[in-house]
Amino acid sequence: MSQREKSFQDRAAVSLADPQFRWKQLLPFMGPAFIASVAYMDPGNFATNISGGADYGYALLWVILAANLAAMFIQYLSAKLGVVSGRNLPEVIRDRFSKPATYAFWIQGELVAMATDLAEFLGAALALHLLTGMPLLWGAVVAGLVSFALLGLQKWGFRPLEAVITAFVGVIAVCYLIQFFLAKPDPSLWQGFLPGFKDNGMVYIAVGILGATVMPHVIYLHSALTQHRIPTGSPQAKRKMLLFTKIEVLLALGVAGLINMAMLAAAAGAFFGKGIENAGDLTVAYQTLAPLLGPLAASAFAVALLASGLSSSTVGTLSGQVIMQGFVNFRIPLMLRRAVTMIPAFAVILLGADPTQALVLSQVVLSFGIPFALVPLLLFTANPAVMGEHANGPWVRAAGWLVAAVIIGLNFYLLGQTLL
Repeated sequence: MSQREKSFQDRAAVSLADPQFRWKQLLPFMGPAFIASVAYMDPGNFATNISGGADYGYALLWVILAANLAAMFIQYLSAKLGVVSGRNLPEVIRDRFSKPATYAFWIQGELVAMATDLAEFLGAALALHLLTGMPLLWGAVVAGLVSFALLGLQKWGFRPLEAVITAFVGVIAVCYLIQFFLAKPDPSLWQGFLPGFKDNGMVYIAVGILGATVMPHVIYLHSALTQHRIPTGSPQAKRKMLLFTKIEVLLALGVAGLINMAMLAAAAGAFFGKGIENAGDLTVAYQTLAPLLGPLAASAFAVALLASGLSSSTVGTLSGQVIMQGFVNFRIPLMLRRAVTMIPAFAVILLGADPTQALVLSQVVLSFGIPFALVPLLLFTANPAVMGEHANGPWVRAAGWLVAAVIIGLNFYLLGQTLL
């Protein structure tokens, strides 16, 4: 641990020891949830939100709101597991499940990590292609170099990487704020928060938005980000840490939800009712924005996609490391893992596959991994042997299983619709 990290932890420990809550104490505890929130603004979200806005206007805003509330709930449980138990989710699975089951979890976790990295890396490469005109292959090379640089920040501790990822979230927010105002959404957009469906096509897109809400890799990661970040020696310190964690999750995921709503609303204002086919294709969306709203809107879209791809690919690599270390207690150099997980994206580009279609396929793979992360999370956070006095109460358990049933069911519905 660096001297800077030690000093940071000492200051945070003083805040936890203070029995009074003060808002100014919150800043040192900000970071993990913002890293996790990147998974809810990845290139896959771009495609589903833009399709929803282009095809159905503002009518699916309520779906994004519901999905975001579910994300807040689940990510808090993941962070809570790390804070209370001092173990991340893969480690707890390794401790409490049989060795064959643990290895099965590890294999699916690696597949999930690869699918995640493929989607995010392709998104960054596509954004560079749209912004500069460089071939996708060279865009992938540049994206890879930048991601190596981002991961290299960890040698100075966890705070620099958290700060950069949070800055990327800020860039995405600013870009979509620009697009939102350039698109001039209709004042009646508030009606989009009234639940309802017009046809089966709307149900399908809604399932896509909801189904892509909970990414299994970030459930694993969030518990790891909180497990050793700030030691909590006393029960009072642990309770205060959980309060800070809850507030941070609400803030970070709240920002992610607003960005997704702005994404859909901007697409509705720009594309809805204008007869633009295949607007969910990221290249088509970019090429259409310039003549409709001007070059600033198109550039803001591509910059947001670039920030999304670079930040989420970095988060995906971190998740892969947590998955390997947690399930099989084995670690490889992070840079080597980054190099290996770039291979599928380069293969897709060299084979000439459509990037947006590859993004969709990656979401199908991710849907398989959701039960493997979500079900153990609910089991362990409800278990007093793991969580002690912080085990989930009856209402939290009921809400958790309801959310899990809806998300898993919708993901497999989407999977069936995609494959059939």
